[in-house]
Amino acid sequence: MLKAVGLATSAKNMYSYLGWEQEFFVVPADLYKARPDLVNCGRTLMGKLPTRNQQMDLNYFAPVPEKVNQLMNTVQAEMMKVGCPIAVKHNEVAPAQHEMSPIYCVANASADNNVLFMEIMNRESARMGLMTLFHEKPFAGINGNGKHANWSIGTDTGLNFFYPGKTEEHAKLYVTALACLAYGLCQHNELVRCSVAHAGNDHRLGAQEAPPAIISLYPGQLFEAHVDSIIAGGDILGYKAEKKMQTTGCAAAMPVEAPTEDRNRTAPFPFCGNRFEFRAVGSSQNCSFPIMVCNTIMASGMAALASLIEGGMSHRDAVADMFKQNRHVIFTGNGYSKEWPVEAVKRGLPNLVTTPMAVATWASDKNKALFEAMKVFTPEETDARAEVMYEAYVTTLRVEGETLVHMIDTGIVPACAKDLEKYKGFAKLAGGREALYVGVVEETEKLKNLLAAPHKEHLADEANYLCEQLKPQMEALRALVDRAEGLLEAGLYPFPTYEALLYSHHH
Repeated sequence: MLKAVGLATSAKNMYSYLGWEQEFFVVPADLYKARPDLVNCGRTLMGKLPTRNQQMDLNYFAPVPEKVNQLMNTVQAEMMKVGCPIAVKHNEVAPAQHEMSPIYCVANASADNNVLFMEIMNRESARMGLMTLFHEKPFAGINGNGKHANWSIGTDTGLNFFYPGKTEEHAKLYVTALACLAYGLCQHNELVRCSVAHAGNDHRLGAQEAPPAIISLYPGQLFEAHVDSIIAGGDILGYKAEKKMQTTGCAAAMPVEAPTEDRNRTAPFPFCGNRFEFRAVGSSQNCSFPIMVCNTIMASGMAALASLIEGGMSHRDAVADMFKQNRHVIFTGNGYSKEWPVEAVKRGLPNLVTTPMAVATWASDKNKALFEAMKVFTPEETDARAEVMYEAYVTTLRVEGETLVHMIDTGIVPACAKDLEKYKGFAKLAGGREALYVGVVEETEKLKNLLAAPHKEHLADEANYLCEQLKPQMEALRALVDRAEGLLEAGLYPFPTYEALLYSHHH
């Protein structure tokens, strides 16, 4: 592609770069061990929100709890020993939630560093009587964990494809690169969605804390206008990536320097000044998989652009044609709005809201051809990957269902019986306890029946069954159990509460 457009002709190698932002919860290890759902599933299957959870940004802007600060300092030192300097550590929005991030480096090494970080985090947590939770949604009702993958590509001569730069060469390369990226995200939209599809991430995507399941590109509103100018016949050059001064709204503070394009936190793929941030990656994932997909679709876009130019089209016209054909994947509005899913349908962008819906598109003929052309997977390996994703999903949901039944039968139902016994002869004081507790038992039986049903012959059918039948029943049952927790006499609830898990190690 570089040869076709006449840029960076001295480059001999291409590199992919990654800087991950790892979010996680830290909870006391003894309370973690007393919750079968956390031990077996990585997330709580029941639990009533405490009256203080994440209101008023108290957690994000508060000092890091001393014990957690000590943990993060230790992990930072241990990561430095293995050659991975950690640049960021701070609180996140939810109580007991935190984040650490390294200095940006080559993607292969960075992905390995992330796996190593998670192992070291668990090891050092255990030494301090703590436990780190990497599940995407350990606690319902409060923000979950992501692993934002800050990704870029560049040459061995120092050119960053996603940095607008200050020279004409940089500017041309940037616009050209975004045409290739728009092509990749548009033509292989389902593939990108599949790269972040798994049971844990289904609880997080689109939930006012993470981007929606609709994959779109956010290059910034100024660049979007430049795209339209190019499509209308304008020059590739003309986009100026100049920083601006942003007022603080406070008379006592001076304006601060802000990026050219504000990062859109509602977008799955926003521009961040010199890279794109794949915000949909789940916190428990190995980030090598989504980054592999990013590299593959980008290579596909480069190949498409080079083919146009080699076929006789000018550089400008080839870029304009790429943007025109894939313009509908560019969206700079509010990804959380109710209007966006409706608009996405009009644009022809898929909204694959569950893992089974996404995985069903993975081994398509188009994707097999792409992986084979880019020498990533053979068709058989592509099929195998789909089977692995289905199997992981099915196993996860069955383990969660069985764990929930076990916790209710051995913990919740006995507690409800003891609580109700205290109200014999005091029906008015008991209120709606009996009906609620009986409802818990009845809904548990429904869940047991769903789990006992014969497994479907094909993994895809089994995944759809669990997604459409088992998962809603688990949620309906959980709603009753959480209501019961609010009625049980203090001390009868058989598991550590959300309040204890989220706050007891802070003091």
